[in-house]
Amino acid sequence: MSVVVVGGGQAAGQLASTLRQEGYEQKITIITDEPYIPYQRPPLSKQYLQGQVDKQKISLRPQAFYDTKEIEVKSNVRVEAFDTKKNIVQCNDGTTVPFTDLVLATGSSPIRLKVPGADLENVFVFRTVEHVDAIRDSLTEPKRIVIIGGGYIGLEVAASCKMLGHEVSVVELEDRLLKRVTSSFMSDYFMKLHVSHGVDLHLGKAVDEIVGDETGSVASVHCSDGTSLKADVVIVGVGIRPVTQLADEQNLPVENGIKVDEYCRTTQSNIYAIGDCTNHPNTLLDRRLRLECVPNAMEQSRVAAQNIVGKEVKYESYPWFWSDQYDVKLQMSGILDEYEDMVVLGDIAEGKFALFYFNNGVLCSADAVNSPREFIAAKQLIGKPVTPEALRDQNVELKELVQQFRS
Repeated sequence: MSVVVVGGGQAAGQLASTLRQEGYEQKITIITDEPYIPYQRPPLSKQYLQGQVDKQKISLRPQAFYDTKEIEVKSNVRVEAFDTKKNIVQCNDGTTVPFTDLVLATGSSPIRLKVPGADLENVFVFRTVEHVDAIRDSLTEPKRIVIIGGGYIGLEVAASCKMLGHEVSVVELEDRLLKRVTSSFMSDYFMKLHVSHGVDLHLGKAVDEIVGDETGSVASVHCSDGTSLKADVVIVGVGIRPVTQLADEQNLPVENGIKVDEYCRTTQSNIYAIGDCTNHPNTLLDRRLRLECVPNAMEQSRVAAQNIVGKEVKYESYPWFWSDQYDVKLQMSGILDEYEDMVVLGDIAEGKFALFYFNNGVLCSADAVNSPREFIAAKQLIGKPVTPEALRDQNVELKELVQQFRS
């Protein structure tokens, strides 16, 4: 018996760790095309970009852990294919690795702009350690940076670059920041936050061209409305796509990610998929989702590991996320599509508040800014028929509401 994990992110590392915790004693092999042991991606846009931590600090666990637990990590090796009849994976170094169970933790890849000049020097995407190392190497002195994309990554990178002393502009195609994930209220809050730190925002604009100079390096960014932004560095953060090629080649169902069931299994009972690359059912929300967040990757890893050792464990939880920008920690729970009512708790002016969103008589989502207590309560109240009036009642403590819906 043996387990092979394809991928080198947090999902891969957590799955291997959980297998050992669950008493799995057979061979475990992690195969990653990156030259590192499994590492965390969230610090890349923050502490690592800012030079506050080194590569060792972003590793999910130290090398000694894998040595002690007898988990083999094959770095700088790419899985080119797998054979479901022979139960082997084929690697680009000519080796094959047998498996009893195979776990696809292939993650996602950054979307690249398809505009003239996207291949110029000093135009970067943002996903891996190598990407960030290249960006850091280009920022040895104050630069004019244009960030394309006003989602989590774009705004986190914008905050980090401003904190490093660079001139920063953000170009976003939508008419507001974070439009895909939060309310217009929160979009406005983060717009004001970035403007207050000196970020130049350009909303509702597409990038038509990245113009180079005589050396082949970026010189400016041209937008759809005729705006031209001078730039020494361009960082593209317009989204990611799930890496599904291996599943496609084996005719495993793929639809906005590798389709898995509530046990993290594909249609092949000994092949699992976890993390950003998966499209999974969420019975609590009565829909299928593909999530791009660490909590989902970690939880799917634990579920898949338990099912590999013979347990029947379902993945059932509400999504949650976080983002750090400047001195602001945004924590979100649930999925916000639309809402009928919103309750604000805390002090917006002080930058410590939470928004609770209601739809069809239930709490469907919450955003908490520097308010961990409210976030913890929201996680436990999501999906419950708590009323807006109950939250507005100043005589009722959040912990009392949580206790009420536990009983």
